[in-house]
Amino acid sequence: MSIFNNIFKKQTSAKPAASSEISKSDEIDKIFSGTLPSFEDVQQALDTTILSASGWRRVFAQSKNQQDKTTNIGAANAVLAALMAKAFADFIKAQSGKASPVVALATDTRPTGASIADAMLRVLIKCGINVQYLGISAAPEIMAYSHHVDGFVYISASHNPIGHNGVKFGTNNGGVIAAKDAAALAESFKSFCRETSCVEIAKELCSFKDRQPLDDAYAKSAEFKAKAIEAYKAFTEEVISDKKDADARQQFFNLIKESCKTTPVTVVADMNGSARTLSIDNQFISSLGISYHAINNKPGNIVHEIIPEPENLVFCAEEMTKLHSTSKSGKGKPLFLGYMPDCDGDRGNIVYWNEKLQKAEVLKAQEVFALSVLAELSFSVYQNGENQKLGVAVNDPTSMRIEEIARPFCAEVFRAEVGEANVVNLAREKRAEGYTVRILGEGSNGGNITHPAAVRDPLNTLFALLKLLLIKDTPQKFGLFHEWCRRSNQESKYSESFSLCDIIATLPEYTTTGVSEKRAVAAVTQSDHAKLKAAYQQVFEAEWNAKKDVLKQKWGFCSYEPVCNNGTTETRNITDYSISKKGGLKIIFKNERGENIAFLWMRGSGTEPVFRIMCDVKGTNADEEKELLEWHTDMLLKANEASLSQA
Repeated sequence: MSIFNNIFKKQTSAKPAASSEISKSDEIDKIFSGTLPSFEDVQQALDTTILSASGWRRVFAQSKNQQDKTTNIGAANAVLAALMAKAFADFIKAQSGKASPVVALATDTRPTGASIADAMLRVLIKCGINVQYLGISAAPEIMAYSHHVDGFVYISASHNPIGHNGVKFGTNNGGVIAAKDAAALAESFKSFCRETSCVEIAKELCSFKDRQPLDDAYAKSAEFKAKAIEAYKAFTEEVISDKKDADARQQFFNLIKESCKTTPVTVVADMNGSARTLSIDNQFISSLGISYHAINNKPGNIVHEIIPEPENLVFCAEEMTKLHSTSKSGKGKPLFLGYMPDCDGDRGNIVYWNEKLQKAEVLKAQEVFALSVLAELSFSVYQNGENQKLGVAVNDPTSMRIEEIARPFCAEVFRAEVGEANVVNLAREKRAEGYTVRILGEGSNGGNITHPAAVRDPLNTLFALLKLLLIKDTPQKFGLFHEWCRRSNQESKYSESFSLCDIIATLPEYTTTGVSEKRAVAAVTQSDHAKLKAAYQQVFEAEWNAKKDVLKQKWGFCSYEPVCNNGTTETRNITDYSISKKGGLKIIFKNERGENIAFLWMRGSGTEPVFRIMCDVKGTNADEEKELLEWHTDMLLKANEASLSQA
């Protein structure tokens, strides 16, 4: 038995049975032996289910209350879960070319996860799938493990409120399935749901006369969970070190461990009951000589809102403040970093101790991503020298500061539509063109994806910052931060005793709307987004013609460029805004030198019933960002009314 098997046993034996990663739900048996839902019930549930390339989501709580902590999913949702599994079983058989492909199945720590998993486990077994049920697993963990199987089904609603749940599907490439396959899978699922006999089909798929195969799947759960932990630990080492060879990886982590002796680090984690409570975090971080301290570390003990945005990172900041006050003073006082993952553990934003202000502060999502890009581009040069064709793949609302960070490293920035799958697939396309795309992600949400990973991971984000802090100058080469300062003509800001405050002070200055702010959501009711954007074009062009002199005088806007992003395709200088359809639409403003200095952005969410907007402005003028976003909102609401009246 490996050390990780032992760690896993200790972690799981200490938690209450109700939160067990191999807990069984009897709800599915009760549902299909009782009063069944009507065909109409299933159709209503289907109509309120969001089916996007990034994942399928709905409020699975039987009460339909998104804040309900119930374990009950209800009959109609049980039918949906069963038919989702049926659609994926057919898909993975066709994709793998195998009669009995191996599929890993897991959940995050949401209360409805066990019942959804039970329904899907039954169907997958009935369809001849060789299922490895991991129980509770972090998203990056099951996706790392997917390289060892044929596919995966992951039950989670990521950062959504606790009553939500959903499903992500993947093959064996470490990420969710591509948009084209996701669309085909969604159509297959909907066709099953629209069969008049769909309820009876679901009942038959979920019913077992001989329960032995189902019992065996549960009995082997701990064994497969341990294998997933092993695979994830090895994969994380490869991702962070950018080394495939085990000996080379060990040399790299020895460097980190040695640096921690002279630059001690304490990491504070607010797990908020997430799936990462049963993952590698504690052992992995502690093994490098880094002090690790976690709160809310029992699986399922979700004590505050799930989304890792500033309003929820305050709990980590409070704990950091307590620890800092009791840590030893003087030269050996450690650097403090903290993180809080969302429920599936793939996203985690950062808290740090600001030495200058002597308080814990929450980094904004765009800052987290910017620091990660800075770190990994510098690390690419540190590892592999100058002779590289470097690239960065981001989503379209990522701040333009990324272009400014990439420029000193001669790296190109490529933009995709919002959606992790879009960014991952764009990076793959660019690698096929000869680019080294080590760092990618959705800067608007924080966190990062570090190749060869195909999903965000707070450990990779955390270690991007740690590499910046711990890989320092040697007689042979500059450390990462010194290299950035040199390339960005800021060497005067470098000192040997730098902190994260010093690094942040060298970032290009931009003011950007936070994705979780209330003003980042517009009250759009027009469901035809192409029609909405056509109306917005008319409103915007009229406003520009009326105000362009004022805009030039006040903010230096001399021209603009409309851009749309659909999937992995970016189209510049569009003349018809409606071609963006449900994708992202952006208006980039330029100064008299043709430099991009601000943008307005909009897109309907693919995973939530909201329309998102934001503004990005070069500089630190918060009033400018606020005024531009208000203008953007006003134009969008006028376009919404105009498009509805046209109907």
